[in-house]
Amino acid sequence: MATPFFAGLAVAAAALAGRYGIQAWQAFKARPPQPRMRKFYDGGFQPTMTRREAALILGVRENATAEKVKEQHRKVMVANHPDAGGSHYLASKINEAKDVMLGKTKGSGSAF
Repeated sequence: MATPFFAGLAVAAAALAGRYGIQAWQAFKARPPQPRMRKFYDGGFQPTMTRREAALILGVRENATAEKVKEQHRKVMVANHPDAGGSHYLASKINEAKDVMLGKTKGSGSAF
């Protein structure tokens, strides 16, 4: 006699779980879309380029090796070269960022 009672209880629990699942799925589909790309760095260039800004321009960490800096400089420069339709100003900033990261300029803001 108890078996049909427990079977009915199981069916009711499954129905409630299914209803909750459908409601959760509809709420999930109705939420506004979120951008999947990370936010870019806001702001212009600083008067004197710091090591942090140079790392942001090249897309490397502040303590990146010279080889990594040179590799990233090449990739960024290929994409922004003036001969390929890029900006002369951006190309100069990219070169300045490489020099700051490699320690070839005065006033680079590094802690060395």
